[in-house]
Amino acid sequence: MTYHETVLLKESIDGLDIKPGGIYVDVTFGGGGHSKEILKKIGDGKLIAFDQDEDALENTIDDKRFILINANFRFLKNFLMFHKILAVDGIIADLGISSHQIDDPERGFSTRFNSELDLRMDRKSELTAKQILAEYPVERLSKVFYDYGELKQSYQIANTIVAERKSKEIRSVDELKTVIEKFAERGKENKFYAQIFQALRIEINGEMEALKELLIQSNEVLNKGGRLVAIAYHSLEDRLVKNYMKSGNFEGTIEKDFYGNVQSPMKMVTRKPIVPSEEEIEKNKRARSGKLRIAVKN
Repeated sequence: MTYHETVLLKESIDGLDIKPGGIYVDVTFGGGGHSKEILKKIGDGKLIAFDQDEDALENTIDDKRFILINANFRFLKNFLMFHKILAVDGIIADLGISSHQIDDPERGFSTRFNSELDLRMDRKSELTAKQILAEYPVERLSKVFYDYGELKQSYQIANTIVAERKSKEIRSVDELKTVIEKFAERGKENKFYAQIFQALRIEINGEMEALKELLIQSNEVLNKGGRLVAIAYHSLEDRLVKNYMKSGNFEGTIEKDFYGNVQSPMKMVTRKPIVPSEEEIEKNKRARSGKLRIAVKN
């Protein structure tokens, strides 16, 4: 199974500050790029990896120090407990969609292919993009486009889809694009469709709720001095990561004790996100929007 180049590889592995003999978790295994580098540094330590996509299982690493779990990272704590692991020294999350998923025409993740509207990261789950477009009432569909696609014309777009589906089911990528093409600004069509597909993908896969659960559980299972490393690819993910690392809540509200000391379970190592170099972007276009943040458990 071919997977594309890992984004911000050196910077994220450096950010984990790996200690030989430690226990680490890669919650987004994918092609195994981060995991392979972690295994080089942990000595007789242990690495647990998660990926909800069955395709990723084909990239598993034959190493007695390594365990790959085919599940969403929102179940981090449950599976660590199952493997009798109470605390870990570092967690890495390369969020968003993998290049492999985008490049597989059957998955419906890319607007480049006229595939069936699917967008499931876990193909065992039932909800697909086609179902959302066929069943969601206009208000709920509008909220998806507004909250997760940050589209100002969300209600008009949703209304147009609901009107169209009364006479014809919207099944494929091209059919959806045809229905909503009048809302795409000339010259910015690709960005518009990307926002639509991002919104549908986040809703189908419950990505924001899963990320919140991951951040809370990461704080619960990290040892003192343990590191959380996260790479986000859009502002919704990055905002949650930044706020939680900074304040221990998703609103970013700083709480202080009687003496004015910031009360947060984590301390940010990076004040500003680390972004890919021009050289990396040239080699790997997917890296362009990546933002890496690092925090240490207090």
